[in-house]
Amino acid sequence: MYNPIYLIIIYPIIYIWPAYVANGAPVIFGRGAPIDGGRKLRGKPIFGKHKTIIGLIAGLLAGFIMAAVESAFLPYMLAAGIAMTFGTHFGDLFGSFMKRQLGMKEGKPFLLFDQYFFFIFALLFALPFGHMPSVWGLVFLTVLTGVLHKATNMGAHKAKLKDVPW
Repeated sequence: MYNPIYLIIIYPIIYIWPAYVANGAPVIFGRGAPIDGGRKLRGKPIFGKHKTIIGLIAGLLAGFIMAAVESAFLPYMLAAGIAMTFGTHFGDLFGSFMKRQLGMKEGKPFLLFDQYFFFIFALLFALPFGHMPSVWGLVFLTVLTGVLHKATNMGAHKAKLKDVPW
């Protein structure tokens, strides 16, 4: 039997790490041309200028690399990590699309969309590959994701990588 600390804290962090890395990489590397090319849908940006091609590529590569590193120790993490990486970006882009279509300006916070869409979609995309953390592990990750989202965004803002601290 595994230690509860491993089941509730350590394994869930290891499991979600490719998604966290994939979500953070665009903040560091993502400058340049927007994914939507400035096009609009119903007069509103599709994703907005902050969702860039370079950011998407950096996020995908970072997530894939983390999945490959983890798979050296946990072979099933290659498929799960790749799935989470795609889910992370799908969720983030879907959240941006929804915000733009609801008429929200870029950089405006939208409770839950900003913090959790990448996380929820990462887990949904990985679900078919199994090895999901326990219910308590998922509760821990939900809290951790909210805390880390706030802290890392504030740090990125201080480092001048983001225009806003959320």
